[in-house]
Amino acid sequence: MTIHRLFLAFALAGTLAAQTFIQMSDPQFGMFAKDKDFVQETANFEFAIATANRLKPAFVVITGDLLNKSDDAAQAAEYKRITAKLDPKIRLFNVAGNHDVGNEPTRESLAQYRERYGADYYSFRVGDVAGIVLNSNLQKGVEKVPEEAAKMEAWFRNELDRVKLAGARHIIVFQHISFFLKDPNEEDQYFNPPKTVRERYLRLLHEYGVQQVFAGHYHRNELGRDGDLEMVTSAPVGMPLEGAKSGLRVVTVKDGTVTHKFYDFGELP
Repeated sequence: MTIHRLFLAFALAGTLAAQTFIQMSDPQFGMFAKDKDFVQETANFEFAIATANRLKPAFVVITGDLLNKSDDAAQAAEYKRITAKLDPKIRLFNVAGNHDVGNEPTRESLAQYRERYGADYYSFRVGDVAGIVLNSNLQKGVEKVPEEAAKMEAWFRNELDRVKLAGARHIIVFQHISFFLKDPNEEDQYFNPPKTVRERYLRLLHEYGVQQVFAGHYHRNELGRDGDLEMVTSAPVGMPLEGAKSGLRVVTVKDGTVTHKFYDFGELP
């Protein structure tokens, strides 16, 4: 009986890994203490990575603002030290945030990010999920790098076409800044891209049947809808704002549906 239960436990763990992923957002090393130290961010992020190792998702995606100060070598080293603790069987995907590439990216800030973390927009495939990672600061504040913004947008359309033809069951987009918080027609503000850009991207998302976009940046939880499209904005691993709590989101892909729940660190499964 004991051996049977042990076998069942391993089987369930394998099922969990195949059906779930974890979104973490805004570890933002340095924010709590205004860049004087990152003691609290270290505690939070180590706990989050340990939780991922315990839950064994198929992958972890960190939706931007990895650091508070992009040119702080100590913050970057601490982020890399802790992510290295993630079980190598769990894939890790980084997303560029405004604190990583700047509110108005430059060629230099993009080059620094790419050298440190790899591509700032790319796609991946894990089981039924085709993930597309975008650099949302190439949708917002692109005056200094318009050619980079145009390049990413053209790539996005081609990539949507490619993954759709490849038969991906779920196309999920990850970026730092939400397309909108509650309403796709909401006014332009710090927490969304301009309407003109937003409308173009939303048209593409609907055209290719994308039903979920996961983002952060807001440091609080928010859910919005545009028809079949769900815009999921997650509270941070790092410092929350306005009564929110630090935590992470567990996403389950099962039977053709995608469900998710945000857990603060006091209520983890």
